Amino acid sequence: MAGALLDGEPVPADGSLPDAATANIGQNGFAVYVHVPFCASRCGYCDFNTYTASELGGGASRDEYAETVLRELDLAAKVVQPARVDTVFFGGGTPTLLSAGDLGRILEGIDRVWGLSVDAEVTTEANPESVSPEYFRHLRNAGFNRVSLGMQSSASHVLRFLDRVHSAGRAPEAAREAREAGFEHVNLDLIYGTPGETEEDFARSLRTVIDAGVDHVSAYALIVEDGTRMAARMRRGELPYPSDDVAADRYLAAEAALTAAGFEWYEVSNWAKEGGACRHNELYWTNADWWGLGPGAHSHVGGVRWWNVKHPSAYAKRLWEGVSPGHAREVLTDEDRHLEDVMLRVRLREGIALDGVDPAGVRQAVDGGLAVVRDERMILTLEGRLLADAVVRDLLT
Repeated sequence: MAGALLDGEPVPADGSLPDAATANIGQNGFAVYVHVPFCASRCGYCDFNTYTASELGGGASRDEYAETVLRELDLAAKVVQPARVDTVFFGGGTPTLLSAGDLGRILEGIDRVWGLSVDAEVTTEANPESVSPEYFRHLRNAGFNRVSLGMQSSASHVLRFLDRVHSAGRAPEAAREAREAGFEHVNLDLIYGTPGETEEDFARSLRTVIDAGVDHVSAYALIVEDGTRMAARMRRGELPYPSDDVAADRYLAAEAALTAAGFEWYEVSNWAKEGGACRHNELYWTNADWWGLGPGAHSHVGGVRWWNVKHPSAYAKRLWEGVSPGHAREVLTDEDRHLEDVMLRVRLREGIALDGVDPAGVRQAVDGGLAVVRDERMILTLEGRLLADAVVRDLLT
């Protein structure tokens, strides 16, 4: 999420929060995020808190992971008691490297300590090669109703560039298997603007996701993060940097193809058919409360944000000693919360209320063709979506 995650104040050993933070917990919704840090291999562009088998030390066994997360959940239940859990999202890493039974055990634990709402959205991310029809059936029987598959591209050479291990046809096949297993909502992720990707490569990827019968598509421009293997290769001149102009062209192609196929954008990088929007992400984007379980996971309750120790071994050690895995936390000021609210809400289809932003910034965006004003809200135009970060800067200065 937005905000500078600098060293903050220590988290108490019991994980307790100020009373003021929990006074209205869940008023705008309550979500649970479960971080699963395991990956079969590391992609060159990835800077997430993930580990391959060779990078893990003792105390970080996949076999013990579900039990460790359940220990954090029991601690969390002593700290907060929301009226219900609206959404659960298993991310990573590759959550589906755990057995469907272990993911189901964690979900059962969340229901036991906090209670899932009757219409709770329960999602897991998955790499296409880590799932099967049988695995999907077990997940569906455990209560999962949404899956997000990392497709990235339908071009084999682009997948190789990104260090993805699945074949070009596996992602749409997995999406169809999920629907056949009874999943109500299926997302496919795309990454565009990879060096070497052609206009036709991306057009073919768009046709593939549309033909797969999914109801949600996320499409992101390739971002080269410092510290990744890809960034090092680009600094050495071994690979070209992504082009902003190409990324803009790809975005316009995605908007045209997905809109023609019955999808609507509801956040700058996300399109869905009716009823297919990711409710979990919508809670993030609208300042709800959430608890993040797992190493490196971030949480937010009532203006207090904290994050767990990053390494799975350190995370497990603390919990098996009965100590909170929280590494540090920060109390957001009113200014912090306003800034983050603007950054996130501007990107949404419903836009942001005029009374929450600088009128001069709104006029500048409207005069420049980057936004329109409708029903006392400022809403980005298509051109504005390409320049959303610039619009946010103008609204905050």
